[in-house]
Amino acid sequence: MIFIHQPVAGIGHSLLERRPLELQEPIPEDTVWLDMIRPSREEDLKVEGFMGIQVPTREEMKDIEPSELLYVEDGARYMTGRVLSKVSDSEEPGLAGITFILRDNRLVTVRYEEPQAFRMYTQRAGRSTGNGPASFTSGETILAGLIETVIDRAADVLQLQGERIDRLSGKIFEVQDDPSARNTALQDTLRALGRHGDLISKQRESLVSMERILLSLSATYRSSKAPRELREDVRSTLRDLQSLEEHATFLSTKIQFLLDATLGLVNLEQNNIIKLFSVMAVVFMPPTLIASIYGMNFKAMPELDWGLGYPMAVIMMVVAAVLPYVFFRWKRWL
Repeated sequence: MIFIHQPVAGIGHSLLERRPLELQEPIPEDTVWLDMIRPSREEDLKVEGFMGIQVPTREEMKDIEPSELLYVEDGARYMTGRVLSKVSDSEEPGLAGITFILRDNRLVTVRYEEPQAFRMYTQRAGRSTGNGPASFTSGETILAGLIETVIDRAADVLQLQGERIDRLSGKIFEVQDDPSARNTALQDTLRALGRHGDLISKQRESLVSMERILLSLSATYRSSKAPRELREDVRSTLRDLQSLEEHATFLSTKIQFLLDATLGLVNLEQNNIIKLFSVMAVVFMPPTLIASIYGMNFKAMPELDWGLGYPMAVIMMVVAAVLPYVFFRWKRWL
């Protein structure tokens, strides 16, 4: 599917009109943004003929080499980044590759998922912005706005994860008297920490890929003498992105601390169980010794003919079991 975006000047504001393009319909000359979502081979050829570019395939977008993610070919600048998105074949959010192509004042985006940031930007661009009619007249400004929206979305995700981690932190160090409930809570906490850590790791990887794109754009705009406002926007967005990277690193460190604390509490629980078995073994050892002595079949044992021998042996076993238990309680080992 191909969506075309055309600037529409309103009264005191600017809009970006978005509509799907039929395969037989020619691409209008005033199109500033071509958004390709899961394009077919026919749609690839249509855009390639109009823009004079090579649309990368899905496999090519998965490359991790910097030379395959950021390059210039036939006057077109190709930039591929990773954006956190709801992947179609998974319930958990994943990283979706998106290629941005700039040529002749137009922007082409190639993607196979629908990140929330793209929906946010298109909805925002379709309403009154108050930035003047020149806001959407070039692919460079649209690209800057898209990246800024991706970063805003990343900030929301990191803020939400930070709040969830804070709530988990309170649950980890909460005192619970029920051992079974405590063990279940620790297991649930470990799973939750794993999910949050994985999501933050993916979000940080997305920020790193966006940072590479912004650094490339910043160097290009300096050498090509781009408009000062555009260069300032890129630098400001880059600063915001780097601060988010530091925040993501802080959250990852906090998750690692909570993970270590949770594993330490799990080890304490296991040690308490082992200690309980050890104490029970010590408690039952003296009675077992007494029972073993009087269980021997020797004729020369004088207690065999004693009428009070059996109750005395039982009393000795009970006392031998109670004394170690009282001692452990006095030492607060139980």
